[in-house]
Amino acid sequence: MKISNGVKAILLIVLILVVDQISKILIKTSMTIGQSIYVLGNWFQIRFIENPGMAFGLDIPGQWGKPVLTVFRIIAVVIIGWYLRQLVRKKVKKGLILCVALILAGASGNIIDSVFYGLIFNESTYFTVAQFMPEGGGYAPVLYGKVVDMLYFPIINGHFPHWFPFRAGEEFIFFRPIFNLADSSITLGIFTILIFQRRFFEGHEPVLEKAAVAADEEGRGEGEKGRVGEEVGSNR
Repeated sequence: MKISNGVKAILLIVLILVVDQISKILIKTSMTIGQSIYVLGNWFQIRFIENPGMAFGLDIPGQWGKPVLTVFRIIAVVIIGWYLRQLVRKKVKKGLILCVALILAGASGNIIDSVFYGLIFNESTYFTVAQFMPEGGGYAPVLYGKVVDMLYFPIINGHFPHWFPFRAGEEFIFFRPIFNLADSSITLGIFTILIFQRRFFEGHEPVLEKAAVAADEEGRGEGEKGRVGEEVGSNR
């Protein structure tokens, strides 16, 4: 039985959400803030941090920054979901559908953290591990949850040379951001679309271009009708 692209997109979204949430819950309930597990030497570590703001450990200031960002994410997910449905209905290339599904799954995964984690976990600290559904309640109200990050790839660790301007002799780490599977899903989806956009959108004219062509053809049609009308009038 052939599986449709729409079903494949749904299965991909569910798979990413399940793996993302399982990994976050395991990290949250078994590690303290800043704790690391070395997987491939210093090149790949599982390091537990919590991100109160945007992706890759970035943050936004202000008391209302966090809930505003969460609401914005929810609106963005609704729009992306609607767009994905349109792509499936128009039967565009499977690669584009799966890439948008990756973006939707990643955004949804981080939304779950932001909306619910403050309610269902107590505070993680540098000395204590968080508990799931604690008796005293969670560490934050709805929309104020922190996103769990754990994937760390400090591939290059060294120091800037002494002749380097501004940061001479300071420590240099590449790649410094700590992120999660949801962030990776969003990044993979976006970069794949950028790399293969000509292949994905081949044969699909942009909406504005279609509208312009239709308007031009309609104008020509009205012009032809006008000329026919003038010829008929002159013949009379």
